[in-house]
Amino acid sequence: MKIAPFDESAFHMDHPRGTVSFNYLLMGGEPETLENYRYILGRQEADFNMPRHRHTFEQIRLPLVGDMNLGEQGILHEGEIGYFPEGQTYGPQDDPIGDPKQLQLVLQFGGASGLGMGAGRGRGPASSRPEGERRRERRSTRFPRPRYKGVLIMNPAHFNWLPIPDAAGVERKYMGAFTERGFWIEMIKIDAGAEWSSTSEGARRLIVALSGAATVDGESIGRLAAIQADAGEKLQVSATEETVLYIVGLPPVQLPSTPSDQFDTIESDGGIQFENPRQAV
Repeated sequence: MKIAPFDESAFHMDHPRGTVSFNYLLMGGEPETLENYRYILGRQEADFNMPRHRHTFEQIRLPLVGDMNLGEQGILHEGEIGYFPEGQTYGPQDDPIGDPKQLQLVLQFGGASGLGMGAGRGRGPASSRPEGERRRERRSTRFPRPRYKGVLIMNPAHFNWLPIPDAAGVERKYMGAFTERGFWIEMIKIDAGAEWSSTSEGARRLIVALSGAATVDGESIGRLAAIQADAGEKLQVSATEETVLYIVGLPPVQLPSTPSDQFDTIESDGGIQFENPRQAV
């Protein structure tokens, strides 16, 4: 298990466009496996523009402060959850800097297509690449054909809190499970003084505290603390204040016995394809 308290000083200017700072909450640490991931808290530092594009990996975004413009697909509002399927094109984005600055949770991970997460567009907290180095060599890359017709937007405010059996003072909002991988999104609310115990034999759970204060296996956590609990690990949370946990469950990627042909092979800048390559810089 990994427990990472939130560090306000850990933001780095690590976006290729130089307009978003990243705070790396958790990293999968498995770059050569299909289960690699990275969990980022992104803060907008200037006006942000991005042309229409798509990725080879999955993304789940939760704006904590401000909205996110998805271009033709509308607005992802503060507090909503957006699932950006691997291979799904979205944009163009045009987000003027807000006051306060926009802030959002971004989880990137390999999808059911089996391509893995790749490097994304940031360098990561341990990278030694110079700040100004942005370009990557273009190469032939496979992009999965999207399983859904667009970005999926969920409004947690419209979901009901339901009690969890045999867990007094604990309620759950279940937003759904997606793709043949069966990854899921949910929230858990724990009343002050209540306890929640969780285990999963078949999936890793990535958890961020959206509010409150609690102890996890005896270690204190507060708002925006992040937790990785692997398959088989038991998580014991005791809330000292009412606490809301935001959870994404990631079962292992299983590949089909007959390889899929649902890919497009194109020349791209790693795991991202811009609709107009001239706009990639």
